[in-house]
Amino acid sequence: MYSERSSAFAGAVVWEKTAVEGDGAVLPDGCMDLIWMDGDVVVAGPDSRAYIARTRPGDRLVGMRFSPGTLPRLLGTPADELANARVPLADLLGNDDTARLLSAIADHPDPATQLEEFAAARRRFASRSDGRIPVIVNLLARQCPIREVADRVGVSERQLHRLCRREFGYGPKVLARILRLQWAMELAGSVSAAEAASLAGFADQAHLIRESHELTGRPFGRLVMSS
Repeated sequence: MYSERSSAFAGAVVWEKTAVEGDGAVLPDGCMDLIWMDGDVVVAGPDSRAYIARTRPGDRLVGMRFSPGTLPRLLGTPADELANARVPLADLLGNDDTARLLSAIADHPDPATQLEEFAAARRRFASRSDGRIPVIVNLLARQCPIREVADRVGVSERQLHRLCRREFGYGPKVLARILRLQWAMELAGSVSAAEAASLAGFADQAHLIRESHELTGRPFGRLVMSS
């Protein structure tokens, strides 16, 4: 069972899941999460491929999903150091800060609100947000050429690559591929796979199918059915 809602923290989504089966694949989406599970809080780094989450039937997970480029700033940790990984929050912030968050969660009926309050508190002390980040995400989601993206934000292509690795966990080409597949999955709920491929910017349906296998290890049709 899965549910989600918009967060009071701008650009984030709060979600909750009770595991029904066992292991499940988490698909790359360009985002990072804070997840409370098994009495601990872990940071889910940006995935460039499907991540197999190890859970047991009945496990309860409560998470907060942040838009690309947000959580690295709150934690003071470059995203590429967390790519394709799940890291205990204590490894990044230390035991004291993590213990305070876990204590607040234990004393409150809704862990999600405590994750939101934690994020809001971290934002007050985090480095100033980089206005280029949402511009880069928007341009890459529209499949703009890398050179054009770099020109629009006033950096070289090499600087753009470094910036994207620090903020998103991987270079601009990989993020563009992930965002394109996510858009195709959304479109496929109302149009055919061929139409979704065309509208999302794939060369053709075969291209979409190849990207689905390379990024998730699953056929595109199966992704749509399970989303």
